[in-house]
Amino acid sequence: MIKRTCLECSHALTGRRDQKFCSDHCRNSFNNRKNEDATEHMRRINNILRKNRLILKAYLVDGNTKAHGIQLADEGFNFHYFTNTYRTREGVDYFFCYDHGYIREENEVYQIVLKQESLR
Repeated sequence: MIKRTCLECSHALTGRRDQKFCSDHCRNSFNNRKNEDATEHMRRINNILRKNRLILKAYLVDGNTKAHGIQLADEGFNFHYFTNTYRTREGVDYFFCYDHGYIREENEVYQIVLKQESLR
């Protein structure tokens, strides 16, 4: 008989033949370490998106408002990251960070909007 051991802590396994871990803790530890590099990359991107949304939210007062691109960038807004886009029938693109978005107007001015139910 082949002796089976936990992939995380090497303790002897008893039970199902296809068992790989001795506990949920070992299974979670193993998978967290295995996915650590991807998790860190996703965490960094989510932090950028969260920051973008908070910046837009701060500008959004009583519906739509406007801000200059330099103002947004000075506060740390990163225009390269957004969660989705919406194109109107006229071909105008809105960029969203979750439920807050913006549209570029003339002279680097951005109109900030809150996503409407009809756009979801």
